[in-house]
Amino acid sequence: MAEINAVTLAVTDMAVSFAFYRSIGWELAYGGPDASFTSFRVGTNFVNLTAGEGPPAGPWGRVIIHVSSPDEMWQRLRDAGYEPEFAPRDASWGERYFHVRDPDGHELSFARRL
Repeated sequence: MAEINAVTLAVTDMAVSFAFYRSIGWELAYGGPDASFTSFRVGTNFVNLTAGEGPPAGPWGRVIIHVSSPDEMWQRLRDAGYEPEFAPRDASWGERYFHVRDPDGHELSFARRL
């Protein structure tokens, strides 16, 4: 196996979720705020959104996205009106990171290796 090419997240309101993911700055590959399926380019891979029932009840996991500056991404999200769970911090496993939840509660972690 070479890589994971895409992660697809179920969302309850495509327009609201679309606005959140556009605020991150990802390039739209397909779909949009009125579509039932939307795909964003993340480097050479994709994060997809599919309109439907939303995430399952209870914990489901986390998507970790490496970025050049977690601090800049944290500020970008705050400037767009979103509230990450905590400010970027250095972890004992060798990453600087923070978490934020999208409008449906999916947990995203933005990180870079130290």
